[in-house]
Amino acid sequence: MNWLTALLQNPFLIIPMLAWFTAQVLKTIIHAVINRKFDITRMFGDGGMPSGHSATVTSLAVLSALVYGCGSFQFAIAAVLAIIVCHDAMGVRLETGKQAEVLNDLIEIIDMLTTEKLPEVKLKEFVGHTPVQVAAGIIVGIANAFAWYHLLF
Repeated sequence: MNWLTALLQNPFLIIPMLAWFTAQVLKTIIHAVINRKFDITRMFGDGGMPSGHSATVTSLAVLSALVYGCGSFQFAIAAVLAIIVCHDAMGVRLETGKQAEVLNDLIEIIDMLTTEKLPEVKLKEFVGHTPVQVAAGIIVGIANAFAWYHLLF
Protein backbone atom coordinates (compact mmCIF):
# COMPACT_ATOMS: atom_id res chain seq x y z
CA MET A 1 0.00 0.00 0.00
CA ASN A 2 3.04 2.29 0.38
CA TRP A 3 3.37 2.46 -3.41
CA LEU A 4 -0.18 3.81 -3.70
CA THR A 5 0.46 6.48 -1.09
CA ALA A 6 3.71 7.44 -2.81
CA LEU A 7 1.94 7.57 -6.16
CA LEU A 8 -0.87 9.78 -4.87
CA GLN A 9 1.60 12.12 -3.18
CA ASN A 10 3.90 12.47 -6.20
CA PRO A 11 3.76 16.12 -7.28
CA PHE A 12 5.22 15.21 -10.68
CA LEU A 13 2.10 13.15 -11.32
CA ILE A 14 -0.55 15.18 -9.50
CA ILE A 15 0.40 18.69 -10.69
CA PRO A 16 0.41 17.81 -14.43
CA MET A 17 -2.92 16.01 -13.93
CA LEU A 18 -4.28 19.20 -12.37
CA ALA A 19 -3.06 21.10 -15.45
CA TRP A 20 -4.96 18.63 -17.64
CA PHE A 21 -8.07 19.02 -15.48
CA THR A 22 -7.84 22.82 -15.63
CA ALA A 23 -7.45 22.77 -19.41
CA GLN A 24 -10.40 20.40 -19.80
CA VAL A 25 -12.63 22.58 -17.60
CA LEU A 26 -11.63 25.65 -19.62
CA LYS A 27 -12.22 23.73 -22.86
CA THR A 28 -15.71 22.72 -21.72
CA ILE A 29 -16.59 26.28 -20.70
CA ILE A 30 -15.22 27.81 -23.92
CA HIS A 31 -17.07 25.24 -26.03
CA ALA A 32 -20.32 25.95 -24.13
CA VAL A 33 -19.96 29.73 -24.58
CA ILE A 34 -19.15 29.49 -28.30
CA ASN A 35 -21.83 26.90 -29.10
CA ARG A 36 -24.38 28.13 -26.52
CA LYS A 37 -24.78 24.55 -25.40
CA PHE A 38 -23.16 22.65 -22.53
CA ASP A 39 -21.57 19.36 -23.62
CA ILE A 40 -20.02 17.32 -20.79
CA THR A 41 -18.24 15.08 -23.31
CA ARG A 42 -15.87 18.00 -24.02
CA MET A 43 -14.54 17.48 -20.49
CA PHE A 44 -12.99 14.19 -21.57
CA GLY A 45 -12.67 14.75 -25.32
CA ASP A 46 -9.66 15.55 -27.44
CA GLY A 47 -9.22 18.67 -29.55
CA GLY A 48 -10.48 22.13 -28.75
CA MET A 49 -9.22 25.15 -26.84
CA PRO A 50 -6.96 24.87 -24.86
CA SER A 51 -5.01 21.70 -25.48
CA GLY A 52 -5.11 19.45 -22.42
CA HIS A 53 -2.22 17.40 -23.78
CA SER A 54 -0.03 20.49 -24.11
CA ALA A 55 -1.01 21.76 -20.67
CA THR A 56 -0.13 18.41 -19.07
CA VAL A 57 3.31 17.89 -20.59
CA THR A 58 4.27 21.57 -20.30
CA SER A 59 3.35 21.55 -16.62
CA LEU A 60 5.57 18.50 -16.10
CA ALA A 61 8.49 20.08 -17.96
CA VAL A 62 8.24 23.42 -16.14
CA LEU A 63 7.87 21.73 -12.75
CA SER A 64 10.93 19.61 -13.51
CA ALA A 65 12.89 22.73 -14.43
CA LEU A 66 11.82 24.52 -11.27
CA VAL A 67 12.64 21.62 -8.95
CA TYR A 68 15.70 20.04 -10.60
CA GLY A 69 17.02 22.81 -12.86
CA CYS A 70 17.24 23.16 -16.61
CA GLY A 71 20.43 21.09 -16.72
CA SER A 72 18.86 18.01 -15.15
CA PHE A 73 17.98 14.80 -16.93
CA GLN A 74 14.47 15.05 -15.42
CA PHE A 75 13.88 18.35 -17.22
CA ALA A 76 15.47 17.04 -20.44
CA ILE A 77 13.14 14.03 -20.54
CA ALA A 78 10.06 16.12 -19.75
CA ALA A 79 11.02 18.83 -22.27
CA VAL A 80 11.58 16.34 -25.10
CA LEU A 81 8.26 14.67 -24.27
CA ALA A 82 6.50 18.06 -24.28
CA ILE A 83 7.99 19.00 -27.66
CA ILE A 84 6.91 15.69 -29.21
CA VAL A 85 3.37 15.84 -27.77
CA CYS A 86 2.80 19.49 -28.76
CA HIS A 87 4.19 18.93 -32.25
CA ASP A 88 2.09 15.81 -32.71
CA ALA A 89 -1.07 17.61 -31.56
CA MET A 90 -0.60 20.27 -34.26
CA GLY A 91 0.59 17.85 -36.93
CA VAL A 92 -0.59 14.29 -37.30
CA ARG A 93 -3.55 14.57 -34.91
CA LEU A 94 -4.80 17.82 -36.49
CA GLU A 95 -4.59 16.29 -39.97
CA THR A 96 -6.35 13.15 -38.74
CA GLY A 97 -9.26 15.31 -37.58
CA LYS A 98 -9.44 17.08 -40.94
CA GLN A 99 -9.41 13.75 -42.77
CA ALA A 100 -12.15 12.41 -40.49
CA GLU A 101 -14.30 15.44 -41.32
CA VAL A 102 -13.87 14.89 -45.08
CA LEU A 103 -14.56 11.16 -44.77
CA ASN A 104 -17.67 11.78 -42.67
CA ASP A 105 -18.94 14.19 -45.34
CA LEU A 106 -18.21 11.66 -48.10
CA ILE A 107 -20.00 8.89 -46.23
CA GLU A 108 -23.02 11.17 -45.79
CA ILE A 109 -23.07 12.03 -49.51
CA ILE A 110 -22.71 8.38 -50.55
CA ASP A 111 -25.46 7.44 -48.11
CA MET A 112 -27.80 10.02 -49.72
CA LEU A 113 -26.99 8.83 -53.26
CA THR A 114 -27.42 5.12 -52.76
CA THR A 115 -30.32 2.96 -51.72
CA GLU A 116 -27.98 0.52 -50.06
CA LYS A 117 -27.76 1.13 -46.33
CA LEU A 118 -24.21 1.85 -45.24
CA PRO A 119 -22.98 0.97 -41.75
CA GLU A 120 -23.35 3.76 -39.20
CA VAL A 121 -19.81 5.12 -39.06
CA LYS A 122 -18.93 8.50 -37.63
CA LEU A 123 -15.23 9.18 -37.32
CA LYS A 124 -14.00 11.34 -34.46
CA GLU A 125 -13.19 14.83 -35.80
CA PHE A 126 -11.95 16.50 -32.61
CA VAL A 127 -8.54 14.87 -32.24
CA GLY A 128 -5.93 17.54 -32.91
CA HIS A 129 -5.20 21.16 -32.15
CA THR A 130 -4.41 24.36 -33.99
CA PRO A 131 -1.20 26.18 -33.02
CA VAL A 132 -3.27 28.69 -31.01
CA GLN A 133 -4.94 25.88 -29.04
CA VAL A 134 -1.55 24.31 -28.31
CA ALA A 135 -0.13 27.70 -27.27
CA ALA A 136 -3.07 28.21 -24.91
CA GLY A 137 -2.44 24.76 -23.42
CA ILE A 138 1.24 25.63 -22.96
CA ILE A 139 0.24 28.81 -21.11
CA VAL A 140 -2.13 26.83 -18.86
CA GLY A 141 0.66 24.33 -18.16
CA ILE A 142 3.22 27.02 -17.31
CA ALA A 143 0.80 28.90 -15.04
CA ASN A 144 -0.23 25.66 -13.33
CA ALA A 145 3.36 24.58 -12.66
CA PHE A 146 4.39 27.96 -11.27
CA ALA A 147 1.29 28.25 -9.08
CA TRP A 148 1.63 24.79 -7.53
CA TYR A 149 5.41 25.08 -7.21
CA HIS A 150 5.05 28.26 -5.16
CA LEU A 151 2.32 26.67 -3.04
CA LEU A 152 4.05 23.34 -2.35
CA PHE A 153 7.82 23.79 -2.61
